[in-house]
Amino acid sequence: MKAVKAVRTPGGLSVRVDSRAAGVVLLLAAAAASVAVVLIGSGDFPMSFGDVVATLLGDGTAAQEFIVRDVRLPRVLVALLVGASLALSGAVFQSLSRNPLGSPDVIGFSQGSTVGALTVIVLFGGGSLAVAGGAIAGGLITGVAVYTLAWKRGVQGFRLVLVGIGVAAVLTALIHFLITKANLVDATRATLWMTGSLDGRDWVQVWPLAGMCAVLMPLVFAHGRPLRMLEMGDDAAYALGVPVERTRVVLMGSGVLFMAGATAAAGPIAFVALSAPQLARRLTRSPGPNLAAAAVMGAALLLVADWVATNAFGDRLLPVGVVTAVLGGGYLLWLLVTERRAGRI
Repeated sequence: MKAVKAVRTPGGLSVRVDSRAAGVVLLLAAAAASVAVVLIGSGDFPMSFGDVVATLLGDGTAAQEFIVRDVRLPRVLVALLVGASLALSGAVFQSLSRNPLGSPDVIGFSQGSTVGALTVIVLFGGGSLAVAGGAIAGGLITGVAVYTLAWKRGVQGFRLVLVGIGVAAVLTALIHFLITKANLVDATRATLWMTGSLDGRDWVQVWPLAGMCAVLMPLVFAHGRPLRMLEMGDDAAYALGVPVERTRVVLMGSGVLFMAGATAAAGPIAFVALSAPQLARRLTRSPGPNLAAAAVMGAALLLVADWVATNAFGDRLLPVGVVTAVLGGGYLLWLLVTERRAGRI
C-alpha cells in the first residue's frame, strides 16, 4: 500500500499527500538545483561548486558576481523555466487526451509556434521580441484551430490526438515552405532558431517567462484534481461535479501558453514535453497527471541536456534542442514498443 497522508492546515483545509510522490519531487528538485550550480560553474571561467553557491549568496568577488549573475544565471533560469513549462504542457495534454503520445510537440502546438516565429522572421524580418510574439500568437491560433476541429459534442482524447497530428503535418509543410521562400540570411537565422537553443539567453527572456509561470502554474495546480477526474472520462467527471468543458478550456489554454511561452524563449525544444510527464509518473508510481513531479522532471531534464550539449563534445558546443531530439527520439521509440506490447496501440 502507498503511504498517503492527510495534512490539515491551520485554516481547516485538508490536503492528501502521497509520501512517495513528495519524496520524488524533493529529490528531483535537489538534482535540478545541483545540476544548475554545476552549469553555472562551467565554462571558460570555471568556478567550484562552493564558489558558485557563495556567489549566489552574495559572498563572491566582483568578477564572480558578474560571471554568475549577469552571464550564466539567466541562462540557467531560462532552462529551468522552459523545462518546467514544457513538462507541464505535456502533462496537461497527455492527461486530457488520456494518451502518452498526446504531447504538444506531437499534436501540433509546437509547430504552430514555430510557424508564427518563422512568419515574423521570413516575411517581416522582425527582431527577437517580434519573433517571440509571433511564436506565442502561432501557438494560440493553433490551439484554437485544434480545439475547434476536434469539437463534436465535446473534445474526446483520441480525436484530439488525431486532429493534432493532422494539423502538425500541415504546419510542418508550411515550415518548409517558409524556409524555401526565405533569403539566405533569413533562412540561416530561421534554421538556427528552429534547433532550440539557450545560447545568449539573458534577463530579457527570464522575466516574461517567470511572469507567465507565476500566473499559469497556480492555475494549473489548482485544476489538478479536476484534471485527474477528466482522465476517467467526461461522464465520470460530470458525475463527480466537474464542469468538464470549462475545465478543459482552461487547461488547454494554459497548456498552449506554456508551450508557446517556452518556444518563444528558447525555440522549439523537442521531446521534453513528451518524456518528462511519463518519466515522472513512472518514478512516483502514482495515477493522475503528477503535475509537480512533471515540472521538476522537465527542469532537471533540460538542465542535464544543456550540460551534455556544452560539455560532452569538447570544444564543439551543440544547441540543447539537438541533444533533447536525440534522447527524446530514443525514448519515443521505446514508448511506442512498450505501448504496442501492452496492446494500447
